[in-house]
Amino acid sequence: MYASFCRETPQMSSLESQAERSSLEEEQKTIQSKISLSDCGVCGSGKAKYRCPACLTHSCSLLCVKKHKEDSGCSGVRNKTAFVALSHFDEMTLLSDYRFLEDTGRFSDGASRDGLVRAPRTTFKIKLLAAQARKMNITLRFLPLTFTKRRENSTVFNPRDQMFLWHLKLMFPQSSSEFSQRRVPDGHTLKQILTAYIHPTESDPVFCQKLKMYVNASSDDVKVFMKAEGRKANSVRYHELDTEKSLKDNLRFKMLIEYPVLHVVLRDHWKDYPLKGPAEPVSACAGFATKNVGIDRQKWAVDHISPPSVQTGTNLQTAAEEISPETEPPLEKRAKIGVEEEEQEEGEILDSSDEEEKVERCPDENVPLENNTSVNDVKNMQHGVDQ
Repeated sequence: MYASFCRETPQMSSLESQAERSSLEEEQKTIQSKISLSDCGVCGSGKAKYRCPACLTHSCSLLCVKKHKEDSGCSGVRNKTAFVALSHFDEMTLLSDYRFLEDTGRFSDGASRDGLVRAPRTTFKIKLLAAQARKMNITLRFLPLTFTKRRENSTVFNPRDQMFLWHLKLMFPQSSSEFSQRRVPDGHTLKQILTAYIHPTESDPVFCQKLKMYVNASSDDVKVFMKAEGRKANSVRYHELDTEKSLKDNLRFKMLIEYPVLHVVLRDHWKDYPLKGPAEPVSACAGFATKNVGIDRQKWAVDHISPPSVQTGTNLQTAAEEISPETEPPLEKRAKIGVEEEEQEEGEILDSSDEEEKVERCPDENVPLENNTSVNDVKNMQHGVDQ
């Protein structure tokens, strides 16, 4: 009996071990079925073990994951703001949204504490530089504080001598070199400024070594250009500067962003720098305005006489003849208007302030003016005067 019991014991143990193995295999199959959602979406040969958080692509190995990112350009980062249906909304989704809101609040609080964000956009120094540049017919614009060009700008204005001390950047594209010079007086000519760089005998030995192509070239084969600001990216133009004139004269009637950037170019590459049309001062258009003095007088008379119910053709002519030089509108303003109403060059970006002024000067024809008179009525009265 004892022998029979001993024979049954190993059989029972073997049966129990088989049952445990089968249960483990079932558990592994269950786990594998949960992990393996589908076949690998990259190689297609194995069962998927991973799923991309960004695009939900299935993969079976690390090699397939890397190949998926290289082929599709996927970042693998889950989109935290993607739409989730209510039926798929679970505790993990709720926790993810909560953490996303926490990150957003932390980022907003950090931005509000940043000194660059809280700093004023304009300072007294910037306003002073812009005002003094405007007196010299130079349009000076400034970038936000976070820009590198703004931080490295060292331009100052000397009120005692009434001159700018410019931060200047010189670009030598044929030698792939650029140099920055601080506190350059605006009275120096470009030839004096370039002497320290490309003069055969008076230049610095270090600069002379780097700029051999410019040193060996003659002065007639070297030109200086400056990029014309305020234009579209696909319509880049340049101003050609005179090396014999001072920096102040070369910058007149031009726009600058922070400080001048000069391109020193050799003859073979001049064609790569298309020129912008010549900039004319305001006074240059005064002759054009004087040609239409008679028409301007008549228009000015129409705007300043009695209501249209009393006006006749003879009254308009009499009013136009009685205009004295004291009551005549100044030619300076008419000249300025003529300049601003010139045809805009292709590729040039119109300033928002100039656009607003233009809208103010060109009212709608149907909008009534003073004394309930519209622009169309004024045009009809003007036509009667001409007849």
